[in-house]
Amino acid sequence: MNLSLAGTEIEYFHVCAFFNSKEEEYDVLVPFFKEAVEQGEKNMHIVDAAFAAEHKARLVAGGVDAHQCEACGQLEVVSWHEAYLDENGVFDKDRMLATVDHLTGTGRDAGYKRLRIMGNMDWAFKDLPGADKLIEYEAEVNDVLARNRQPAVCVYDIAKLSGSMMMDLLRTHPLTLVGGVVQENPFYTPPAKMLEELRARDAQAAS
Repeated sequence: MNLSLAGTEIEYFHVCAFFNSKEEEYDVLVPFFKEAVEQGEKNMHIVDAAFAAEHKARLVAGGVDAHQCEACGQLEVVSWHEAYLDENGVFDKDRMLATVDHLTGTGRDAGYKRLRIMGNMDWAFKDLPGADKLIEYEAEVNDVLARNRQPAVCVYDIAKLSGSMMMDLLRTHPLTLVGGVVQENPFYTPPAKMLEELRARDAQAAS
């Protein structure tokens, strides 16, 4: 497993993580979260509200004192509805981009040198309004993360992905995490080019 930021200056900040099971996911990611605590950094995790208690229990089982970290502000666990979705359960791409921009600044404002964001993306498969803009969001958020120089890991369940969606996700993330190893992604397409292609695709579908 090679998912570490200790003592490194990273060029890319947006990781797409593909997992086959919760066990694999936590085996790989908990050491990354634990490293943040040891380095005096902040973790922010965006998960299904119904899964929040289990998420914290898995962190504790992996050696992260989730309760103490929450109490001191070093860990923040927020729900999909607090981050990705609005009060009506709609995914608003522009609202979320603004939210990420804000969140990446809050860590620095609180005195943390780095904020590590993890977002569980299962909400995107629940047929929610606005979810069709997910790929546009994944492309555009690269600029937000790069500007603020804060890393984010988007977690996807491989079993829920079609081949076309997986390729779009690969093209919108400069880094991939597969089999516990982070690699620079040869399929990555710069945001401006990817957005141009997505708009052309939408125009063709509408014609």
